[in-house]
Amino acid sequence: MTPRACRLAVLACAVATWVATGAGCSTLEGVRGNWWDLSREPSGQAPDPASTPEAVVQVYAARTVGWRGLLAVHTWIAVKQSGASSYTRYEVMGWGVSRGAPALRVNRTGPDNHWFGSRPDLLVDLRGPGVDAVIEKVQAAVSAYPYAASYRTWPGPNSNTFTAFVAREVPELRLNLPPTAIGKDYLADGAPIGVAPSGTGLQLSALGLLGVMAAWDEGLEVNVLGLTFGLDVKRPALKLPAVGRVGVPQ
Repeated sequence: MTPRACRLAVLACAVATWVATGAGCSTLEGVRGNWWDLSREPSGQAPDPASTPEAVVQVYAARTVGWRGLLAVHTWIAVKQSGASSYTRYEVMGWGVSRGAPALRVNRTGPDNHWFGSRPDLLVDLRGPGVDAVIEKVQAAVSAYPYAASYRTWPGPNSNTFTAFVAREVPELRLNLPPTAIGKDYLADGAPIGVAPSGTGLQLSALGLLGVMAAWDEGLEVNVLGLTFGLDVKRPALKLPAVGRVGVPQ
């Protein structure tokens, strides 16, 4: 490596560290106090069913609770069929599973609510003609999820394993999960190879602990112990643990 390349690498690492520190401080600021007292109010991103007769599918991601929020997000899926008066929200949670509660939860809260103080990011927003058919496929994928009664924070199966599973079954979602969605690379039944969550490429995975992904939407990702390092070519950006994307917004 040339001296100039070394200097650029050092500079890139310094910038990434600075961004990571900022992201960590921001997350810690958001989880001060008792987590159960933090906001769980609607974020205003899901259209009002009363004035939106068309079908809607949305996928959200929000930083998790406590110290885990420094590294990871929690993801979920919300759907509303044409003419429906409310949404159905699907997600996987670990709370209570050890005491016999199901991991897969339906309608625990509203479609776009803050996740204990963290405002969710909208990853997918499908509306209009043809979306009812997508919803049927989402519902079938939810029913087929093989870990509905079990949960493991790391390396999976967890909430992001669930969302990625549904996305692989429903390529119409074109879901590009953030690099902070730890557990997304945990393939069902320990499969060593699978389709990328976006449906635009392939990935290799060793139980979610080590792997590589190459896809048009995700770019190139390397998974090391559940942490994602990568390069997005379609929308130029680095993908880093804790930080997420550094570059052109997704």
